[in-house]
Amino acid sequence: QVQLVESGGGLVQAGGSLRLSCAASRRTLINYVMGWFRQAPGKEREFVAVITWTGTYYADSVKGRFTISRDNAKNTVYLQMNSLKPEDTAVYHCAAAGRWSRNPDAYDYWGQGTQVTVSS
Repeated sequence: QVQLVESGGGLVQAGGSLRLSCAASRRTLINYVMGWFRQAPGKEREFVAVITWTGTYYADSVKGRFTISRDNAKNTVYLQMNSLKPEDTAVYHCAAAGRWSRNPDAYDYWGQGTQVTVSS
């Protein structure tokens, strides 16, 4: 089974930065599309970013501020978040899918999530 473990969340002021990490196996990083999603209380799970075998894709709301990357040597996918806004506050999850999609239903495996809180 694919296991994903997020870390790096916390409290930050608007305009600040955080880097989230998603630990996975090397085989997972090779064989799966890796995405980041977020979910605020009372809201649907929202696509944030994805890294595929051919490129990266971002939600319009985070484009230019967030960067998804992976380090296969460290078996880790990252989400670098800059210029954070209060509306970025959510639980952030990493997820693995067999194909690139913005739809969370396409993702078969999920981490436990890490809380990001951005104060104004």
